[in-house]
This record gives sequence, C-alpha cells and structure tokens, in this order.
Amino acid sequence: MKLNWKSFFKSKPSSLEKASDVKLEERDYDKHVDFYYTNLINSLILFTYDSVELDKMAPILIDPLTELFEELQYAFTPVCFDTVVRMGLVTDTLKEELLAFKQEIDDIPVELWEWELIDQHETWLTTRQKANALLDKLGVASRSYNDDFVSIYDKEGNVIRKGKKSN
Repeated sequence: MKLNWKSFFKSKPSSLEKASDVKLEERDYDKHVDFYYTNLINSLILFTYDSVELDKMAPILIDPLTELFEELQYAFTPVCFDTVVRMGLVTDTLKEELLAFKQEIDDIPVELWEWELIDQHETWLTTRQKANALLDKLGVASRSYNDDFVSIYDKEGNVIRKGKKSN
C-alpha cells in the first residue's frame, strides 16, 4: 500500500495559488475603499481643528482628544492605507508624506496630549498647518468631518442617525 503523503500532510499552496488568494483578499478590501479613504481624510481634518472645533465633535467622537489619536491609527492600518494607495486615491508621493505625518503624530510626547495645549503649543500649531497642507495636496477643500459612516446614539443607546455601511 502506497500512501499519498502530499494529501496526508496537505501540500503547501503554490505561488500561483498564493497570488490568487492575495488578489481575492485585495478585492475584498477594494470594496471598502471609500470607507478607508473617508477615515483617512477625517483623521487629517480632525488634526486641523482647534480645541473649540474638537469639542463640538463630542456628540460624534465621545472623547475628541482620544479619538484624535485613534482615528489616525485606524486610518493608517496598513491594509486599509495600502488599499487607498493601490486604488489610486493617494499618489506614491503623498503616501510618503502621509506616512511621515503619521510618524510625527506618533512621536508627540504623551505630556503634550493635553486639552489645554491643543491651541497654544508649537507642536499642535505645526501639526494643524501640516494637516491642512496635506488636505490641500489631496484636493480636499472642506474641513468638515464626514460622518456618513457614523451612527449617532442618544444617552439611552437609541439610534438617532444610522450611518451608511462601508459596503
């Protein structure tokens, strides 16, 4: 009796099969590119806001200062960010500038993430200028947060407005 060791141990997928799996996965992400792009733009828009504008976002963001950081982290999740670039919504040149901006945000010391410093510290003033410049380069004229994908709830947890699904 001869055993088929390949079927017994499950042979590794070929490079062609792996490439096919990657393409399928990319197509799944491509379906949500509008959502990922909106997240990217929204994260930049939040960095253009001063404390008054951020405070106005409380009904949507709950804790605007925390969300300021978290929105950026989510927008730059590699697979989401790469999808936006691969789909041509961000050029390779802007990709590098955006990644540099994210790194600058990641490098802001914890002690500067204070509400009182948002309007006066040089780091935040410079950050606002850079976020505005990046949005200009992306051709985004509005500095209004796009809440199309956001559901808003009242204090009891009832839906006030249902955001659209990413696909």
